[in-house]
Amino acid sequence: MTEKARCGWCGTDPIYVAYHDDEWGVPEYDSRALWEKLVLDGFQAGLSWITILRKRDAFRECFEGFDPERVAAWGEAEIARALQNPGIIRHRGKIEATVTGARAYLEIEAAEGFSPFIWSFVGGKPLQQSRASLADIPAKSPESEAMAKELKKRGFKFCGPVITYAFMQACGLVNDHIATCPSHAKVRALSPA
Repeated sequence: MTEKARCGWCGTDPIYVAYHDDEWGVPEYDSRALWEKLVLDGFQAGLSWITILRKRDAFRECFEGFDPERVAAWGEAEIARALQNPGIIRHRGKIEATVTGARAYLEIEAAEGFSPFIWSFVGGKPLQQSRASLADIPAKSPESEAMAKELKKRGFKFCGPVITYAFMQACGLVNDHIATCPSHAKVRALSPA
C-alpha cells in the first residue's frame, strides 16, 4: 500500500503504518480486547495516539495483560506502583479509572457480555462509511454519544463521545478509512452480511 493511498493520519512512522494497515478499523469482537482498547483510548486523551502505540507493551505489562479480574482487585499499592512506571502515562486519574473500569467491565461481562454490549450501539455490525477525505470524518457521532453516556452511567471514566468515537473507529464498529484507502475495502469485506 502506498503512503499516498493510505488515510493521511498515519504518516510514515512504521508503527503507525502497521497499526493503520493491520489493526485500525478491523472489527474486534473479543470482550477483553475491546476493554483494553477502550482503556488505551482513555489514556490517549490529550495525547497523540502514536504515544500510546509506542507504550502499548508497557501498558500491557503494567496492567497484567489487561486481565480485568486482576486489575479490578487493585488497591492503593498497585496504583502507586503503576504511578512509578516510566513506561506508561503516569496519570493517577487514568490509572484509577482503569481499575474502576475493570470492575464495571466485569459487571457488564457477567450480565450481558461486554462485546455484545459494545456492539449494540451499532446494531451488531460495523457502520460502513464512504468518506472522501479526512475532513469528512466527524469527531463524534450519535452512536458514540450514546455509548459514552451509557459507559459513564455504568462507572467508566475517560470515555466521552470523542474518545468513544475513536474507540469505535479503532475496533471496527465504524469503517472510517477514507473511500480511496485500500484498507477501506479490506475492512468492509470483514463485515458480516
